[in-house]
Amino acid sequence: MGAAAVGDRVHESIARAVPLAPLTSLELGGAAEHFVTLERDEDLGALLRWAQARALAVTVLGGGSNVIVADAGIAGLVVRIASTGVRAHVDGDVLRIEAAAGERWDDIVRFAVAQGAAGIECLSGIPGSVGATPIQNVGAYGQEVAEVIVAVLVFDRDTHVVSRMPADACGFGYRTSVFKRDPGRWIVLGVEYALRLGAPARPRYAELDRALGKGAPDVTAVREAVLALRRGKSMVLDATDENRRSVGSFFTNPVVDAATFAAVTDRALAASPGQTPPSWPQADGRIKLAAAWLIEHSGTRRGERHGAVGVSRRHTLALVHHGGGTTAALLELADRVADRVHATFGVTLEREPVLLSTTPLAKPDGDQPNAR
Repeated sequence: MGAAAVGDRVHESIARAVPLAPLTSLELGGAAEHFVTLERDEDLGALLRWAQARALAVTVLGGGSNVIVADAGIAGLVVRIASTGVRAHVDGDVLRIEAAAGERWDDIVRFAVAQGAAGIECLSGIPGSVGATPIQNVGAYGQEVAEVIVAVLVFDRDTHVVSRMPADACGFGYRTSVFKRDPGRWIVLGVEYALRLGAPARPRYAELDRALGKGAPDVTAVREAVLALRRGKSMVLDATDENRRSVGSFFTNPVVDAATFAAVTDRALAASPGQTPPSWPQADGRIKLAAAWLIEHSGTRRGERHGAVGVSRRHTLALVHHGGGTTAALLELADRVADRVHATFGVTLEREPVLLSTTPLAKPDGDQPNAR
């Protein structure tokens, strides 16, 4: 099939005024001006050229579990990544997995655990797609996906060239990466992971340790324990759960310098003698704080409502949509929660999900951030 024929086929698949709320876990927000589902990586160039010729911004959408869509919808072209394909092979005591960006993340975790491979078992139950994992450097219960990523297959929007970016070029940090810091540059097409076969599970999170009890757990036991913990916090997708419409953790755990940590501790002790904030020292000398603890101790209650949105009844770190709500109301609630933390402890909370709106952070050629 010639280039023109490929372009015609791709362009014919573009739809107009497609509601985006059903494609997100929050089930909020308006429609895409133009929308297409990308199932073949080789069609991406034609789609971007189509958008560029019309001076349209391009928004990349994955599984919809870590995004907030504006009520007015998204101008330009929304490209939903739905590519599939998984290849796995054993290299000595390492299980190597190459997965397309559109694959469901938890399917990859389930497969790895079934093979007895360690490295991502603590990331069980996290919704979203494979393509999102390197962007956010997804992490939970003491593990981060950066620990097992070998390389990321990316499409460079500046050059329209596909390349394999090694992990050490990805700029991974706590809930960040070069993809997140330069959001208009790359589109993730696939990820390669290296996991340890037969290695013991090494839980590094107190809550998970308590759930597992004594003994040496294997990766299956860790996965089951993590899923149980996440269900208890309404952080797995469950159609019967009243708290199901959320992005999981709405705020990242703040990482502060020693002086800020001392000030937070002083304020906490002044309010409740003998009670200090949970903290985790970081390699760079800073200290990570628990956002949920700060939220709970600054006056936000579980189950608090703001119209049709509210704070989860299970976990103060999750903001939920109860149906019939608006993105504007959700953001108002988020600001209210963050303002209380700042007023009480002097700490600024950062939002974890990406806000997609009609006025995106666009590059000069109209490109826009990846989103989970």
